Amino acid sequence: MIRIGHGYDVHAFGGNKPLVLGGVSIPNHIGLLAHSDGDVLLHAVCDALLGAAGFGDIGKHFPDNDERYANIDSSKLLSEVVELIRKEGYKVANIDVSVVAETPRMSPHIQMMISKLAELLLVEEGQVNVKATTTEKLGYIGRKEGIAVHCVCLISKY
Repeated sequence: MIRIGHGYDVHAFGGNKPLVLGGVSIPNHIGLLAHSDGDVLLHAVCDALLGAAGFGDIGKHFPDNDERYANIDSSKLLSEVVELIRKEGYKVANIDVSVVAETPRMSPHIQMMISKLAELLLVEEGQVNVKATTTEKLGYIGRKEGIAVHCVCLISKY
């Protein structure tokens, strides 16, 4: 059995947290506003995996009004999601992530994101794709107010 999932998340820039995307710290850039560490990329991946398995969404499992998740490293959330789907007999076949941002420039960080995601998902790097685009200066992302991420995943029973 194979199942597909889609995840989407967005966070605004602000606050005093460092910018973390895909488990990778991006130096010299303002962070994202969030209850957790604000890793919008890992949040979208969590939602895609949870959706593919039919397990709801990240807010159901890690509510933003629960102090246990205040400033939590989103890598821990993704590891919990991976463990949850593995307990149900699923494994990640592949993920494809699109980061939508005007700033910062993503290309210097993409390979590190792929490596970190593969590690967290317990897969090979070839099963992970991360790419980036802008909105050509249109909308809230174009005004450099935040970052959005889409993720599509395929999981299968093993």
